Amino acid sequence: MKITTDYLIIGSGLAGLSFALKVADTGKVTIITKNSLEETNTSYAQGGIAAVLSSPDSFTHHIEDTKIAGAGLCDEKIVEKVISHAPELIQNLKQWGTRFDTEKNGQYDLAKEGGHSANRILHHKDNTGFEIQRALCKEIRNHKNITVLEHFFAVDLITQHHQDELVKRYQHDIRCFGAYALDIRTNIIYTILSKATMLASGGAGQLYSTTTNPTIATGDGFAMVYRAKGLLDNMEFIQFHPTGLYNPKESPTFLISEAVRGFGGKLRNKHGEEFMLNYDERGNLAPRDIVARAIDSEMKKSGDEHVFLDCRHIDAQKLSNHFPTIYKKCQSIGIDITTEMIPVAPAAHYFCGGVSVDEFGRTSINHLYAAGEVSCTGLHGANRLASNSLLEAIAFADFAAHMSEKEKDSNPIQESIPDWDDKGTSHPEEMVLITQSLKEVQQILNNYVGIVRSDVRLDRAFNRLWTIYLETEEMYKNTTLSPKLCELRNLILLGYIVIKSARARKKSIGLHYMVDYTG
Repeated sequence: MKITTDYLIIGSGLAGLSFALKVADTGKVTIITKNSLEETNTSYAQGGIAAVLSSPDSFTHHIEDTKIAGAGLCDEKIVEKVISHAPELIQNLKQWGTRFDTEKNGQYDLAKEGGHSANRILHHKDNTGFEIQRALCKEIRNHKNITVLEHFFAVDLITQHHQDELVKRYQHDIRCFGAYALDIRTNIIYTILSKATMLASGGAGQLYSTTTNPTIATGDGFAMVYRAKGLLDNMEFIQFHPTGLYNPKESPTFLISEAVRGFGGKLRNKHGEEFMLNYDERGNLAPRDIVARAIDSEMKKSGDEHVFLDCRHIDAQKLSNHFPTIYKKCQSIGIDITTEMIPVAPAAHYFCGGVSVDEFGRTSINHLYAAGEVSCTGLHGANRLASNSLLEAIAFADFAAHMSEKEKDSNPIQESIPDWDDKGTSHPEEMVLITQSLKEVQQILNNYVGIVRSDVRLDRAFNRLWTIYLETEEMYKNTTLSPKLCELRNLILLGYIVIKSARARKKSIGLHYMVDYTG
């Protein structure tokens, strides 16, 4: 079955929805999302969005903070472009109905997080992402030119390959004509044809057994682009959030926002000692890669599975008012954060690498754009500065919207694209084969490709993963499509890409910390 549209958007987080609202007056827009419109990584973003809106802060300071956190691998031109564009983008969010916390005098209540030299984080209590998602979803559902297809799983991008033309990586004339998508409720695979395709599918925290990401974060966009012979970059740079709530019974890991440390929270070991100044002069407000490694080091020294975040010295009323979600969550498992320390441990959180894009959000595949966590823009370098991700998502959605409006009519709908062929396949007899392989993949990445790495660990991870890859590809050839099988296949391929990138970078830098190359 075929669907035609001017703009196809894969994903419904901040990047996808803001792109949709920008282009909807110039053509028909179709959004596909594998869950509900509201269920995205954006919804789980607690801290906020970084933006310089007034003095004494400045674009120069924000640019410098971003470059320092990125360990010298940021694209300076991109950093300047995104950060200087922030005030306009904040106005867009407000126009769409997003509410940010303010002081009594009406000024923004700006928070400070690790790596920032000033208070510049706009937030809505401790559920900023949820508030942004709420506002944008309302706008999307009320727009006459936007169609939302919920519970549609993007299977593969459509290129010349599907017209029996050979497509090779690094080829400059690959074109995207849309995507194949599985309607999860009916098991019908649709051929969705578009003039412009925006990939905003989010990250891949589910590659790890311990992650703050929801179960939908399975790296589908990374894998689809790789299979379509598109280019990815910096895939070894995976950010572990330093302070996931330690609660082994729960998955995904609940996030304790970095803003808590910006508010005065202090990290302590099991003896009650502050330890961050032993690792960095910025102490508790050092960038995330440094804090995560410090906690990992303290855990290895003690043999414990967590350290503590201490907020007991902070005014109880201010603490609970400022972080109501965190307060209630901890309370639900018997921890009063005003009188007790919070057990925390690092958890996989954010991919700083991704699908390579230029300054206009264009990928190496013509008429395919990417924004948000799935993309690699040059903003983050080797380590993302806290609260720069929401800014990057809306910025590149904006850049791509302007470019796609100009380019879409040069890529007419390709009616000759064949429908998906699944003849000769059957439903899997044992789902346990899929679920067990997923657990193995997550454990392999968690144990061997985590915060601290080595050549030996990476080689072992690759060899273990290769066996599961071969088994899964054989299953895929003979099995009727299902989201679980596709997600497993995507995560295995992504694991391979991550390991390949990590093996290629023979030095420690940013989030890629190799014990073999620390000198």
